[in-house]
Amino acid sequence: MEHIRMKLTEEHVRWAALGGSILGGGGGGSAKTGAEFGDLAVRFSQLELTPLDQIDPETVVVTASMVGAPAAQEKFVSPADMMRCVELFTQSTGIRPGGIVTNENGGGSTFNGWLEASMLGIPLIDAPCNGRAHPTGVMGSLNLHRDPNYITTMTCVGGRRELGRHVECTVTGSIDHCSKLVRAAAVEAGGLVAVIRNPVKASFLQKNSAVGGLSLAIETGRRYSQGLEKSVENGVQEVCEFLGGEILAHGPVEEYQLRSEGGFDVGIVKIGGYEMSFWNEYMTVDGPDGQRRGTFPDLIMTFDSQTGRPTPTSDLKQGQEVYLIHVGYQHLKLAAPMFDKDLLAGVEKIINRPIVDCVSF
Repeated sequence: MEHIRMKLTEEHVRWAALGGSILGGGGGGSAKTGAEFGDLAVRFSQLELTPLDQIDPETVVVTASMVGAPAAQEKFVSPADMMRCVELFTQSTGIRPGGIVTNENGGGSTFNGWLEASMLGIPLIDAPCNGRAHPTGVMGSLNLHRDPNYITTMTCVGGRRELGRHVECTVTGSIDHCSKLVRAAAVEAGGLVAVIRNPVKASFLQKNSAVGGLSLAIETGRRYSQGLEKSVENGVQEVCEFLGGEILAHGPVEEYQLRSEGGFDVGIVKIGGYEMSFWNEYMTVDGPDGQRRGTFPDLIMTFDSQTGRPTPTSDLKQGQEVYLIHVGYQHLKLAAPMFDKDLLAGVEKIINRPIVDCVSF
């Protein structure tokens, strides 16, 4: 797709919510909440999605994200919390961001940074830290964790004041340790915090981000919406055709196990003989014959057969009729950390299934 400056409208918000949910691969936050923030952003100002090649390479860009466990029951972040993150970041670093990117695609996370960009009057840049959703902060940190000299600043805000859950934090240090502290803050806040983090020059994004990832989410949603006008099956087929994927199964959720652990949702799902493991996002899918059919960072996703809603792992229910799809990683816009086998090895410890030996890169 050609990268052009795009004036964002409420229609783009609707497409981004759908496409982001699909590219979330089972995670990536609430599309309903994301779309609410997106609508606020496009109503507040003439927000545009700006291609990376139209940004001065010396511009300092920050990442906006949400960190938490999707199934947490007390999670809460307000627009004021999101703006407070930017304020804390500027107070701590003296840096006024010249542009902003989201950490990943997902129903909610595709919209990270939209409101901040709209209210601050800075570019929303079409270069997310990843073109699909991922479980850990390090996976959305542009390979900065590989630079021993890089010191990050992360600010996070969230939680309901009336429940005594509201927290504000500023942490400075290595990517890995700061990410863990932010995750701990999310747990204390009731399950979710808004985050501003990882200042870099725009030139750094060219090789380390998923350039064009936001426009891909919007176009994926547009194609899916177009297909849904005929039927849910047609919509799912349209997505598979556009992304180069396939429908693996269609049927009821036969088994569903979920536990919240350390700020993450972890579990398994079985559909039509296929078994998926997830760590927020779907990590693996094994066929009825026990053979591996897809491994993160491949995209594995479920759609409600009745409503057509792209359904994340946290919202599935036993007996629910769904479509299950798989898209190989080669067809996605992925950032550098998705190919870091050390990070993938960390997934194995959580889901107790092989990952590194099952990827082809």
